[in-house]
Amino acid sequence: MPYKLLLDCDPGLDDALALLLAHGDPDIELVAVTTVGGNVALQNTTRNALQLREYLKFPKVPISAGAAGPLTRSFRDAAHVHGAGGLGAVTLPEATLEVTGIHAVDAIIDVLRATPGSIHLVATGPLTNIALALEKEPAIARWAASFTIMGGSYTRGNATVAAEFNIWADPEAARIVFDADWRVTMIGLDLTLQAQANSIVIERMTRLGALADELIVPLSTFYFNPNVPDWDGQAVHDVCAVAYVARPDLFDTRPARVDIETTGEFTTGMTVVDFDSPSPNAVVATTLDVSGFWAYVETVYARVAAEHSA
Repeated sequence: MPYKLLLDCDPGLDDALALLLAHGDPDIELVAVTTVGGNVALQNTTRNALQLREYLKFPKVPISAGAAGPLTRSFRDAAHVHGAGGLGAVTLPEATLEVTGIHAVDAIIDVLRATPGSIHLVATGPLTNIALALEKEPAIARWAASFTIMGGSYTRGNATVAAEFNIWADPEAARIVFDADWRVTMIGLDLTLQAQANSIVIERMTRLGALADELIVPLSTFYFNPNVPDWDGQAVHDVCAVAYVARPDLFDTRPARVDIETTGEFTTGMTVVDFDSPSPNAVVATTLDVSGFWAYVETVYARVAAEHSA
């Protein structure tokens, strides 16, 4: 049976590529998508999700819009990375189907309540929707089959020296999420920066036809900084979180205690990771089978590309 997946996201270059993987992998059943303000404003992340749903042809998957900004702080986006609209240079046809009439927080609760223990929850944006859902219904921590995030780091950040963007964008929400009654699988920067779409990967992607030309390659190459050490190409951060659900064998992980810094003058949003803690609340990804990861991702993308051109 496929893994049933609910994706809470903020598309976003790599969120879009993660949606593509979640839709295209026959071992994953995408049951719902919820959106949050993050990489760009909520109206843009939601519009992007709606357009991707129709472009990639999964019209029956419900999409619900959620929190526009953090629990207590001012909204801060990453448009300098993802472009003003969120999808870089990609322009998709306007969506004809709308969001559901239910708020993302209620959608998360309802989907998890309906079939406890069967839905894998993945969050690839700020954790505001998840925190609000936990506050409204703490039992979702028991109802989720697993909970995986793209966020955090046990070394350095990207929004600041100390903090990764998704956690930095709403550290209070992240604290609520990590303190809840579940074990968070943290796919952080230390892992995702190993998943770089370098020139060799991109060359293989270009062979996939129209889907590659219109979507995959532009999304994978829009933001690239050759001045960053050890950066061979744009990292596909959020793809890793979805991949973990279906292919955990590609990842090495370690149990850890993860606490979120919310008051530090220089460290707000930092994920403080203790691999030696006797009371772990998370599983932290450390090493990626890079060749296996790209073989898996490219196989799924090739499958969708073939369907797209049919």
